[in-house]
Amino acid sequence: MKRAVQAALLGLLAAGALGLAGCGGDKPADSAKQPSSQQGDLMKKIKEKGTLVMGTSSGFPPYEFIDTSRSDKTVVGIDVALGQKIAEKLGVKLVVQDMSFSALLSSIAADKIDIAISAINATDERRKAVDFSESYMHSPHILLIRKEDAGKYKTLEDFRGKTIGAQKSTLQEDLARTQIPESKVVALDRIPDTLIELDHGKLDAVASQGVVAQQYLIMNPELADSGVKFENVKSSSCVAIPKGNEDMVKLVNEVIEENKDQIPNWIQEYSALAVENAKK
Repeated sequence: MKRAVQAALLGLLAAGALGLAGCGGDKPADSAKQPSSQQGDLMKKIKEKGTLVMGTSSGFPPYEFIDTSRSDKTVVGIDVALGQKIAEKLGVKLVVQDMSFSALLSSIAADKIDIAISAINATDERRKAVDFSESYMHSPHILLIRKEDAGKYKTLEDFRGKTIGAQKSTLQEDLARTQIPESKVVALDRIPDTLIELDHGKLDAVASQGVVAQQYLIMNPELADSGVKFENVKSSSCVAIPKGNEDMVKLVNEVIEENKDQIPNWIQEYSALAVENAKK
């Protein structure tokens, strides 16, 4: 990997670590605790305090990433733009809390954040803990490899026995474990972590969502798309909301519907910004 590209990845990691420091780690929420937001009064609480606290996990461009062109290192992206529209609908200010992906749902349960928007796939297991909005994005799931290995892999079967990286607690981690059962899966907190390990030869491939993978392919000419996709994946990105808040789910769905024609523009805008950031 070229030095400039590796520096960009390390910059994402450093910025993410700063955000993670205040999120309370990945400890599961106390199941006995029932915060007020889980009693159906989330919208009332948000309006009373005047802020919508949104949890996300940066290092996942164009969904969410640190804008290094700004002195305050603000988290931006498709998901933040959607969060801003939700806050505007509620008439409140948006506050973004950056944390590890695996901490998002437990942070909702612990009442540390109001909602989570971080390209979250609405699985049956996750629905036990939170409610979800309608989907606002769809994307295939692929395997990134080193460019020198291009053409080496034709099917998922070819990855058997290999070491596959993925972001911890994501659909991609689950897909690697279930669809390549004889592989060794290494789950790390953030995508840039896995790509650095891939560059160093400690991983053979990295499982990634297609839209996100395109950003890193542009940033790093030493990476390649293996051409292999995970099979039979029903994947969608949804907003996670504390259970029992049907009015909030309805409002978020209204915002998604109102902005469905704007989302392609956000993809283009934040993809371009992420690439521009990486060049610096």
